[in-house]
Amino acid sequence: MVVCNNSKCLIRAGEGSFLSYQSSDPRVNGFETATDEHSVNARSPAKVSTEHHGDRKNKVKPGTASSRIFHSPVRLRNCIVKSPYGANYGKPLDPESLTRREKVKEMMRFAWENYKRYAWGENELRPISMNGNDGRTFGGLKGATIVDSLDTLYIMGLYEEYREAKEWVETRMNLNVQGEASLFEVNIRYVGGLLSAYYLTGGEVFKRKAVELGLKLLPAFNTPTGIPHGVVNLAGVPRRTYAGDLGRSSVLAEIGTLHLEFVHLSELTKDPIYTEKVTNIRKHLKNLDKPHGLYPNAINPITGSWEQHYVSLGALGDSFYEYLIKSYLMSDRTDEEAKKMYYDALEAIEKNLVQRSPGGLTYLAEWRGGILDHRMGHLACFSGGMIGIGAEHSNPATRQHQLDLAANITHTCHESYIRTPTKLGPEVFRFDEAAEATAPRVNERPYLLRPEVVESYMYLWRLTHDPKYRDWGWEAVQALERHCRVATGFSGIIDVYGHMIQHDNLQQSFFLSETLKYLYLLFSDDDLLPLEDWVFNTEAHPLPVIPRNCTQEPEDAPTFGLLARLKGLL
Repeated sequence: MVVCNNSKCLIRAGEGSFLSYQSSDPRVNGFETATDEHSVNARSPAKVSTEHHGDRKNKVKPGTASSRIFHSPVRLRNCIVKSPYGANYGKPLDPESLTRREKVKEMMRFAWENYKRYAWGENELRPISMNGNDGRTFGGLKGATIVDSLDTLYIMGLYEEYREAKEWVETRMNLNVQGEASLFEVNIRYVGGLLSAYYLTGGEVFKRKAVELGLKLLPAFNTPTGIPHGVVNLAGVPRRTYAGDLGRSSVLAEIGTLHLEFVHLSELTKDPIYTEKVTNIRKHLKNLDKPHGLYPNAINPITGSWEQHYVSLGALGDSFYEYLIKSYLMSDRTDEEAKKMYYDALEAIEKNLVQRSPGGLTYLAEWRGGILDHRMGHLACFSGGMIGIGAEHSNPATRQHQLDLAANITHTCHESYIRTPTKLGPEVFRFDEAAEATAPRVNERPYLLRPEVVESYMYLWRLTHDPKYRDWGWEAVQALERHCRVATGFSGIIDVYGHMIQHDNLQQSFFLSETLKYLYLLFSDDDLLPLEDWVFNTEAHPLPVIPRNCTQEPEDAPTFGLLARLKGLL
């Protein structure tokens, strides 16, 4: 509720609490914000302090209550998207979790500040050589770390850093490039990151950029089958798949990890073309014959047939399955086709890929034309979280079984960490006569700052509230600090079993987007980005559930947008 008297306005921020600002018609000259830790939902009159955000000399310490940005409501199917924050911004009640959460926030600030200092505007930071890395994945697009970090900065309350990122998107982000880009990577990092920033803040620039970039991805679908090429020239020329070893094939994870973002593009533009493109992919895959109900990793976009019969929930396959269950959840549990495809696939996975080691560890083997390869990739460790959230919506008769499977897989991934001297997990670990959740081969020993293990910790914590998941997450934080933190950022390491640490000189953008975000959420209360209202894309960018119908809108909904605009953030 907003109450104005001449130039003075009071904004209802919660029961018994008001925020005040000075206004002259039609401009707002300044404002005051509550400094109470519960500023939006305070139960008692809020303390007030002043801060002019245009004055750099009076810059507020990032993350304090007086520098908070409030969610500006976005409408989705004429419903107001629910705020990402609960009553207390996810602040945990127990001091230990709060201390751990603050540590993760400090790590994010450190990673961001060093990226800004040495690689600003480039895609990623090389912390050892103290310069930027562009790579060949993004087709000439810049600022992958900036776009990937927008929502993490916002969620953590690092609002000065968020302003820096937003300003770069507004003034420096150039989408008129001509290089070849990975359809998959541009979609999950750039489109997903921009969509998430829009839904979290209401900033129109993020919506405009997401839609503009989405249009540039459509030529990838110009094939006889509608199965897209994995690489697209952002000037409009579709090309081959990005995975060179698969030749002309498109990769299951590449073509199956578009649905969440493309459906939201259709919702925002009122243009069904995006949903039609990804729905066609799904229907094609649904109608193909599948060996033992399994989805092979490669498909020919020209003929529409499988190229080989290799199956994995790790590299090349992983997020296809993730997007099936998440499409169902994001549809407000109305996408029955996605639901059936997911549970049918999970049944086939259990029958053919789930194995138990002699030591009692549950793992997901890879299937190569009917022969099992008893190895599991770090990437496949996301499946603990996926199976966990799927269990919540499965048949009551199988719910506990699936939750147990999720917990057992997550336990195995934790074992892959604690069985190394660094307490960080290898890229691939094996189960055979010589290995149990370990990596005997040197080329399988890197740790690339990947998020999948802590991602599953976060989901299993939310589903069970078993404190061991927070403890495991803290183990990972300590290992990251000990072995991956360098003077100028964070770096992956080449050998998790090595006693002399060698760094790979790359601070991956997904470290800021995923790894640190999942750790922060692990140590937060569940009302920060609640799972019933938000679905994370495979780059950890939260997207809102698309509602079947609207619930009653909150009385003070306009407050969020007004405060955000007063603070110069939209």
